[in-house]
Amino acid sequence: MPKIIHKGIPGSFKKYRLHLKIDDEEKNLVSRRTVIKGVLLYQTFQVIVTCLLFKVTGNHSGDVDVGPKPSLIVLARQYVIAALVLDTWLYFGHRIMHQNKFLYKHIHAQHHRVIVNYPFAANYHHFLEGFTQDTIGGILAIRLSGMSPRASIFFFSFAVIKAVDDHCGSWLPFHILFGNNTVFHSVHHQLYGSKYNFSTIFFVHWDKILGTYMPYSLEKRAGGGFEAHALEDNKNE
Repeated sequence: MPKIIHKGIPGSFKKYRLHLKIDDEEKNLVSRRTVIKGVLLYQTFQVIVTCLLFKVTGNHSGDVDVGPKPSLIVLARQYVIAALVLDTWLYFGHRIMHQNKFLYKHIHAQHHRVIVNYPFAANYHHFLEGFTQDTIGGILAIRLSGMSPRASIFFFSFAVIKAVDDHCGSWLPFHILFGNNTVFHSVHHQLYGSKYNFSTIFFVHWDKILGTYMPYSLEKRAGGGFEAHALEDNKNE
């Protein structure tokens, strides 16, 4: 296999790659430069909006946390509730954006210009999608879980790391621990998977409950890396 296939990937990670380098160059509908600019613009927008929200609704006393520190059991319960709330909000919002032609064409299609995933494309999406999904979903997760500002910092830091990892385009050994992983998202970004695998970040229960889960097999590619294959019964629908 020509070396150019894995160009730009460190030697120790070539064996985990899900897509060929040529797929990245031929299938993606937007350049990496454009993706980087889009991500930076979105993050600037998100910082401004978050600062405004904290100014309006935040704690003006200057204290990060008030009152006794919660126990580990309470923190664990808050994290599980926050994850379930955020995943529920993201699942239904994501699904609506795929099923509504107007919303898909004018908002969500931006994210799907990246067909072959890579890490920094995780936050490449329309700023309205980021606001309605990430910002509002995050506020709901914090409020309904009762999580403190300090606890929310760790929760959302992990959520961002998880989202970036889910778009990394490589099947790393620890991904086997998560049903919602990089292969799950890779299937969704293919044309045959656009009506499936709407779950984001933590769990996949809504896809399985509502019949939008697309099973897949993962096979080693000759020459290095892996290939994900959707089961034929789903792929041909």
